[in-house]
Amino acid sequence: MNWSRFVAILQKEFRQIRRDRMTFGMMVGVPILQLILFGFAINTDPKHLPLALVSADESVFSRSLIAGLENSAYFRVTQRPHSEAQANQLLAEGVVQFVLVIPADFSRRLLRGEKPAMLLAADATDPAASGNALAAIDHISRQALRHDLSGPLAALQPTGAPFEVRVQRRYNPEGLSRYNIVPGLIGVILTMTMVMMTALAMTRERERGTMENLLATPVRPFEVMAGKIVPYILIGYVQVAVILVAARILFDVPMVGSLGLLLLALVLFMAAHLAVGFTFSTIASNQLQAMQLTFFFFLPSMLLSGFMFPFRGMPAWAQWIGEMLPLTHFLRIVRGILLKGNTLAEIAPELWPIAAFMLAAGVIALQRYQRTLD
Repeated sequence: MNWSRFVAILQKEFRQIRRDRMTFGMMVGVPILQLILFGFAINTDPKHLPLALVSADESVFSRSLIAGLENSAYFRVTQRPHSEAQANQLLAEGVVQFVLVIPADFSRRLLRGEKPAMLLAADATDPAASGNALAAIDHISRQALRHDLSGPLAALQPTGAPFEVRVQRRYNPEGLSRYNIVPGLIGVILTMTMVMMTALAMTRERERGTMENLLATPVRPFEVMAGKIVPYILIGYVQVAVILVAARILFDVPMVGSLGLLLLALVLFMAAHLAVGFTFSTIASNQLQAMQLTFFFFLPSMLLSGFMFPFRGMPAWAQWIGEMLPLTHFLRIVRGILLKGNTLAEIAPELWPIAAFMLAAGVIALQRYQRTLD
């Protein structure tokens, strides 16, 4: 081995890495991003989950019970609807994670020793988000009224709780993880493929030298972007069809909502990510850089959207970032339609953020493409 030749190749490689600043930035940026996300943003034991309270009993016992739930750090009363129907609507829309219904005769039956029952309904579309909270409910119910049941009421303190909490795991009664994962895979797969394929399509033309021919034509930037995006939307629908068929036949995932409504939401979702891929193609100078940018976008989308970890378990800054990602809203849409049977009015709050993202990404892509014309 000739050491002088080895040192020369070594110097040449370091010089090439220094010139390729994007690759070097990805080598440094991706580990930092992973460290921040896994170290700070990922939490498998979510706390302070939103709860809607419907209480027809305003006694000291019901107030102590509510205080006990909140002191456990698992529950946080954020809504006080006037009826159980309104509470169920909030649960269907994903505004709250739990609904607690306390009957009007709760305190009276408690004092009689009749062990009254209350209802705790949980949104079980994501079993990991509510599992620990439901597991702690037995301990909370035993401790909540310990200070109130004293003196002449001490006889009401049996070994168990003096009341019963009836838990309903709605939309996924058995807590099957595949009901949560398989619908979410639609968004994850489309996020990866739509961004990557569009980014590679443009950079491939640049590497092959056909980009100059395209720029020499009278085609406008919007026409180029639309022509590049529409074929992949059709391909995306083929992917969705395959996943839905497999979800139904292989995994027995329920589909209680409108598939037509889901296909309508898919148009916005795929167009938003195709616009991102088109933007990456104007930034990357080769296909390797396009792949790197795709991965840099895909990693936070998968980790901060609620696909792998409970969304409400993340800190506020991570949730704020996640709310800007289309995948976060699409996961709520696809799970809401397939598992809850949500309507257009119920998913509308999740549609407009995707549309806003698509518009912003499209404007940036067109501006970047127009700059390449110069």
